Amino acid sequence: MFDQVFNSLRKVSDSVIEMQQEMFKKWISLWPGAAGMPPAGGDAVKFQKKWVEVTRELLKKQHETLEAQFSTGLRNIEEAFHLPDAKNAEELRAKTIELWQKTFDCLKQTYEVQSRDFQAAVAKWIDLMTKGAA
Repeated sequence: MFDQVFNSLRKVSDSVIEMQQEMFKKWISLWPGAAGMPPAGGDAVKFQKKWVEVTRELLKKQHETLEAQFSTGLRNIEEAFHLPDAKNAEELRAKTIELWQKTFDCLKQTYEVQSRDFQAAVAKWIDLMTKGAA
């Protein structure tokens, strides 16, 4: 039973990551020069530094999000090991439902944060591409 739950969570997480990567690839392909080339007439060194700064910011936010998701996942796994301590079937059912709710709330929050961070990063990259490093 737990293997099915963890496999389902893994599949959902993998799907979300793949979807975000595909979405990013499609969006970034819409802007010529978005692969790191400075806009015409821009200062290449300033542009590269700003590009690195924006990328570093995005990766830091992703790390924080994944760290929080991992910590929550560990807590949920620990709670799952306490499910057999239930005194009766009703208590087991209630604890199981609570654990499922926490797990899906965590997934929802993670997706929302990643989406918000991704949108902010795309906005920064678009700004960088249109206005340059100034």
